[in-house]
Amino acid sequence: MKCAVTTLENKTAGEIELAEEVFGVPLRRDILARAVNWQLAKRRAGTRKTKGRSEIVGSTAKRYRQKGTGRARIGSGKVSQFRGGGTAFGPVVRDHTHSLNKKVRSLALKTALSAKLADGKLIVLDAAKAKDPKTADLAKKIAALGWSSALVIDGPELDGNFARAARNLPGLDVLPQQGANVHDILRRDTLVLTKDAVEALEARLK
Repeated sequence: MKCAVTTLENKTAGEIELAEEVFGVPLRRDILARAVNWQLAKRRAGTRKTKGRSEIVGSTAKRYRQKGTGRARIGSGKVSQFRGGGTAFGPVVRDHTHSLNKKVRSLALKTALSAKLADGKLIVLDAAKAKDPKTADLAKKIAALGWSSALVIDGPELDGNFARAARNLPGLDVLPQQGANVHDILRRDTLVLTKDAVEALEARLK
């Protein structure tokens, strides 16, 4: 399948052939959901914690006698129903990560790329380079192109001037091709791939 190539000056720069096995995969929402959940689970710190009954500092003496008072039987002042007592079944420090097969991760990335192309929101850029690291100059070009929310994926190495210029633009993310992931692709409206990124992703996913 062919796709038009554009430049940062919003001019046409020919066409590029996109691999069917990478950019023509059927939409699988379940695979995308699994990949996003896997990514977000890895980001979780898992450091929430409350003290249980065994960790509370307090007396373990029996509050009152077992029988004859008409009240519920209590054996310690550290139980959860008392103020200052331990939390029952509270959160503990744990690892939220889980495994996801390599084939599923690869299929999810192909599906995300294919979904953007099918929706007409995939743009192939000739090169993501800037003469100067000027945010104002890049902002004008991005506005002319109509990219309000975009992810730009370049080749293995980012252009330093372009990356610095894009750093302060709130609706623009820039990643090298090895950082391409399902969550970042889906969270932005437009996906912009340079020609180097297309070649690298096809070599990686074929």
